[in-house]
Amino acid sequence: MSTLIFRTITPLLTALMIVFSIFVLLRGHNEPGGGFIGGLIAASAVAIYGISNGVGPVRRALYFRPLSIAAFGLVMSGLSGLWSAFKSVPFLTGIWWEVHIASYIQIDLSTVLFFDIGVYLVVAGVMIGIALCLEERTYD
Repeated sequence: MSTLIFRTITPLLTALMIVFSIFVLLRGHNEPGGGFIGGLIAASAVAIYGISNGVGPVRRALYFRPLSIAAFGLVMSGLSGLWSAFKSVPFLTGIWWEVHIASYIQIDLSTVLFFDIGVYLVVAGVMIGIALCLEERTYD
């Protein structure tokens, strides 16, 4: 499917889906969403881009290989769970800390956020890899 309308709208749709996937990722721990659903949305965006433009442009647009992204996410999720071992609490216990920027902006970070980001990267990397492998197949 490579119609002019589809190829024209795909970059905008892809960017919008990536932004929405990050929104779903960041709101996911307290409300519906999270790393898994956000990763699926991001992989769907890349798959749509691949359908319209082909696998070559997608591979050139990705800075890292999809399975490397998944591996980094797996390591990130595991390390966020190990952080609790340093605090002498059970594995995967959420640990929170505050970061102050310019003395009036406070950002609350947690190991839960890093775990969700790791899950996001694992799901997105694996699903993008699968989608690219399926799109590369040529059928006679």
